[in-house]
Amino acid sequence: MENHVQLIGHLGLDPEAKQINDTVKTTFTLATNTVYKDAEGNKKTLTDWHNIIAWGGLAQTMESYLKKGDKIGVSGRLVTRSYEGDDGSKRYITEIIAKDLLMLGNKKTE
Repeated sequence: MENHVQLIGHLGLDPEAKQINDTVKTTFTLATNTVYKDAEGNKKTLTDWHNIIAWGGLAQTMESYLKKGDKIGVSGRLVTRSYEGDDGSKRYITEIIAKDLLMLGNKKTE
Protein backbone atom coordinates (compact mmCIF):
# COMPACT_ATOMS: atom_id res chain seq x y z
CA MET A 1 0.00 0.00 0.00
CA GLU A 2 1.39 3.37 -1.01
CA ASN A 3 1.06 6.64 0.92
CA HIS A 4 0.01 9.03 -1.87
CA VAL A 5 -2.06 12.22 -1.92
CA GLN A 6 -3.04 14.57 -4.76
CA LEU A 7 -4.48 18.04 -4.21
CA ILE A 8 -5.58 20.92 -6.42
CA GLY A 9 -5.95 24.29 -4.77
CA HIS A 10 -4.73 27.86 -4.31
CA LEU A 11 -1.67 28.99 -2.35
CA GLY A 12 -2.58 30.73 0.89
CA LEU A 13 0.83 32.40 1.23
CA ASP A 14 3.91 33.02 -0.86
CA PRO A 15 6.24 30.01 -0.53
CA GLU A 16 8.92 30.46 2.13
CA ALA A 17 12.34 28.93 1.38
CA LYS A 18 15.05 28.13 3.92
CA GLN A 19 18.51 26.71 3.40
CA ILE A 20 18.99 23.61 5.59
CA ASN A 21 22.47 22.13 5.41
CA ASP A 22 23.07 21.53 1.70
CA THR A 23 19.48 21.67 0.47
CA VAL A 24 16.49 24.02 0.25
CA LYS A 25 13.21 23.49 2.11
CA THR A 26 10.12 25.40 0.93
CA THR A 27 6.84 25.58 2.83
CA PHE A 28 3.43 27.08 2.12
CA THR A 29 -0.27 26.49 2.74
CA LEU A 30 -2.69 25.25 0.11
CA ALA A 31 -6.45 25.83 0.24
CA THR A 32 -8.79 23.24 -1.27
CA ASN A 33 -12.55 23.66 -1.58
CA THR A 34 -15.40 21.19 -1.37
CA VAL A 35 -18.73 22.44 -2.73
CA TYR A 36 -21.97 20.81 -1.61
CA LYS A 37 -25.65 21.56 -1.02
CA ASP A 38 -27.08 21.61 2.48
CA ALA A 39 -30.44 20.09 3.51
CA GLU A 40 -32.27 23.20 2.25
CA GLY A 41 -30.54 23.05 -1.14
CA ASN A 42 -28.24 26.02 -0.50
CA LYS A 43 -24.78 25.86 -2.07
CA LYS A 44 -22.02 25.70 0.59
CA THR A 45 -18.24 25.75 0.28
CA LEU A 46 -15.96 24.06 2.80
CA THR A 47 -12.30 25.17 2.66
CA ASP A 48 -9.54 22.93 4.01
CA TRP A 49 -5.99 24.18 4.57
CA HIS A 50 -2.99 21.92 3.94
CA ASN A 51 0.65 22.42 4.95
CA ILE A 52 2.96 21.68 2.01
CA ILE A 53 6.70 20.99 2.26
CA ALA A 54 9.12 20.51 -0.64
CA TRP A 55 12.85 19.80 -0.70
CA GLY A 56 15.72 20.33 -3.15
CA GLY A 57 15.10 21.28 -6.76
CA LEU A 58 11.30 21.15 -6.42
CA ALA A 59 11.54 23.50 -3.44
CA GLN A 60 13.63 25.96 -5.47
CA THR A 61 11.14 25.86 -8.35
CA MET A 62 8.21 26.48 -6.01
CA GLU A 63 9.95 29.39 -4.31
CA SER A 64 10.91 30.95 -7.65
CA TYR A 65 7.64 30.61 -9.58
CA LEU A 66 4.73 30.39 -7.13
CA LYS A 67 2.91 33.26 -5.44
CA LYS A 68 -0.03 33.60 -3.08
CA GLY A 69 -3.29 32.83 -4.89
CA ASP A 70 -1.75 30.69 -7.66
CA LYS A 71 -3.69 27.54 -8.58
CA ILE A 72 -1.57 24.39 -8.52
CA GLY A 73 -1.78 20.63 -8.39
CA VAL A 74 0.58 18.91 -5.98
CA SER A 75 1.17 15.25 -5.24
CA GLY A 76 3.24 13.63 -2.56
CA ARG A 77 2.94 11.73 0.68
CA LEU A 78 1.04 12.45 3.88
CA VAL A 79 3.07 12.77 7.09
CA THR A 80 1.80 13.26 10.64
CA ARG A 81 4.14 14.35 13.41
CA SER A 82 3.79 15.49 16.99
CA TYR A 83 5.37 18.25 19.05
CA GLU A 84 4.97 19.79 22.49
CA GLY A 85 2.91 22.99 22.62
CA ASP A 86 3.76 26.04 24.73
CA ASP A 87 1.38 24.78 27.41
CA GLY A 88 3.15 21.40 27.56
CA SER A 89 0.40 19.49 25.74
CA LYS A 90 1.16 17.11 22.89
CA ARG A 91 0.02 18.47 19.52
CA TYR A 92 -0.18 16.89 16.10
CA ILE A 93 0.29 18.31 12.63
CA THR A 94 -0.34 16.73 9.23
CA GLU A 95 1.76 17.82 6.25
CA ILE A 96 2.18 16.86 2.61
CA ILE A 97 5.74 16.21 1.48
CA ALA A 98 5.53 17.26 -2.18
CA LYS A 99 7.03 15.13 -4.95
CA ASP A 100 5.39 16.65 -8.05
CA LEU A 101 4.00 20.04 -9.02
CA LEU A 102 1.58 21.12 -11.74
CA MET A 103 1.16 24.87 -12.25
CA LEU A 104 -2.45 25.49 -13.34
CA GLY A 105 -2.70 29.27 -13.46
CA ASN A 106 -3.36 32.02 -10.98
CA LYS A 107 -6.35 33.75 -9.43
CA LYS A 108 -6.25 36.61 -11.96
CA THR A 109 -6.85 34.32 -14.97
CA GLU A 110 -9.85 32.41 -13.57
